[in-house]
Amino acid sequence: MIKVLAKSVREYKTASILSPVFVTCEVVLECLIPFVIAALLEEIGNDALNMAAIWRYALILVAMSVLSLVAGSLAGAFCARAATGFAKNLRKDLYYKIQDFSFENIDKFSTPSLVTRMTTDVTNVQLAYMMIVRLAIRCPVMMLFSFVMAFVLGGGLAFIFIAVIPVIAFALFAIMKKVFPLFRRLFRRYDDLNESVQENVKGIRVVKAYVREDYEKEKFGKAAGALGKDFTRAERILAWNDPFMQFAFYAMISSILFIGSYLVMKTAGAQFSVAGVSQLIVYGFQILSSLMMFSMVFAMIVMSGESARRIVEILTEESTLKNPENPVCQVPDGSIDFENASFKYSADAESNVLEGVNVRIRSGETVGIIGGTGSSKTSLVNLVSRLYDVTEGCVKVGGRDVREYDLETLRNAVSVVLQKNVLFSGTIKENLRWGNPSATDEEMIEACRLAQADEFIRQFPQGYDTFIEQGGANVSGGQKQRLCIARALLKKPKILILDDSTSAVDTHTDALIRKAFRDFLPDTTKIIIAQRISSVQDADRILIMESGRITASGTHESLLAGNPVYAEIYRSQNKPTEERGGDVDAE
Repeated sequence: MIKVLAKSVREYKTASILSPVFVTCEVVLECLIPFVIAALLEEIGNDALNMAAIWRYALILVAMSVLSLVAGSLAGAFCARAATGFAKNLRKDLYYKIQDFSFENIDKFSTPSLVTRMTTDVTNVQLAYMMIVRLAIRCPVMMLFSFVMAFVLGGGLAFIFIAVIPVIAFALFAIMKKVFPLFRRLFRRYDDLNESVQENVKGIRVVKAYVREDYEKEKFGKAAGALGKDFTRAERILAWNDPFMQFAFYAMISSILFIGSYLVMKTAGAQFSVAGVSQLIVYGFQILSSLMMFSMVFAMIVMSGESARRIVEILTEESTLKNPENPVCQVPDGSIDFENASFKYSADAESNVLEGVNVRIRSGETVGIIGGTGSSKTSLVNLVSRLYDVTEGCVKVGGRDVREYDLETLRNAVSVVLQKNVLFSGTIKENLRWGNPSATDEEMIEACRLAQADEFIRQFPQGYDTFIEQGGANVSGGQKQRLCIARALLKKPKILILDDSTSAVDTHTDALIRKAFRDFLPDTTKIIIAQRISSVQDADRILIMESGRITASGTHESLLAGNPVYAEIYRSQNKPTEERGGDVDAE
């Protein structure tokens, strides 16, 4: 885990090294100051002090203090640079890794969990790293030098410090063992909380339409309450750390005072002086502060350990979709072949969602796909652009297995207008150029005309420079669909897939879009998934799907004449107006 995280340090290695170096300098100077003060007190006790000696000691102490301050400031500056830079690289590495994930990888980790890992978890690891490069170095160095200087001043009396350390180490280990499982559960609570927030904000219109604000508040309250309860329990256990450290320290100081005072009185200051005892107490304070800092670092590391594990889980996850060793970088045409293709979303799934699909689609052909909810229409077309890989069989585009193509090449040849249309915050032009970053204004206007979007765009005061809010919140569903279709057309694809992407437009506009496809995209293979038969009835061929299988195939006329299911769907969607409204009229 440390090896994986260390890769994100990169250009901040120098700062990560210099911070401990300056921390060490700061600690050495801090430990020498009490030693100089003890020497000063010895001279005062021996009546050997004069003004020249006072000035000498004063200058030495001031110089050491200034140097210690400079070293500490530089250590802090380099530490801040190292920690923030490490966090920046870590977020970047996580984001880039997620961008390379396949749909299967994304399905494995929920969206709220990915957000938590890139925010809360990275912040925890950043804080832990900051403590490691500074405090985690400062604490052992301070303890080591303080003990050495205490041994020089107090001899065997300094071993009292050593006796306390194993006791404290045992206590810290016991706390860690108890609290670590709680932090693991704690971050799952964070995921649940983020999921509740994301779901509520995304569906806020539905929440308000159904007056479910109180229900959502209660659900959020439960998630927040569970998080707070676990956090309180973890912090309650960690809270034992501070009083235990205080108890150990004061026991140590009491022992030094008792034994030191006894030795001073017994030897009349000949072997052990009051100055020595006082400076031993100073070193005791330094050792205590180091132990307190170490316990704080320890608590942060324990907390961030689970965060680090969750981050590494993402960084070490391998995409299930990879380019072959020698990928094909050109798609010759838009022909599609499904050869005994079967598919399931997870290797652990009990059954396939697609089973033994065999169909050939010629380049330039228009194919409609209809079927009930759950018939796996979307799953079928997701295999074409290799958003998922088949479990058995193969899918070919341009006569070659899609797994032989370079992923970017294949996906640039296939434009998919997904069932859930997504627009990003930015102008209409910026959204359209997702399809082709180098598209000219004329090309964008032409694509919008084909998608029947140009007319409503020009009605906006800013036209194509109109700002689209996040998720396309300031345009209607039909307008959003047409913008997404125009965006897909700008790719000039060999294959165009419309996954129920005209459901929010009226039938007249739907017909105009299909006519534009026929007239201006004759060489592009078009696959249209729809619920309305009117959206596919003029296709060259219509496929009927049921339970992951193609149960019928043919033209509108042949299916209407020979397929009872298709004929029933057609009749139910094309009843005369007076028949559909008969009950209303009678009423």
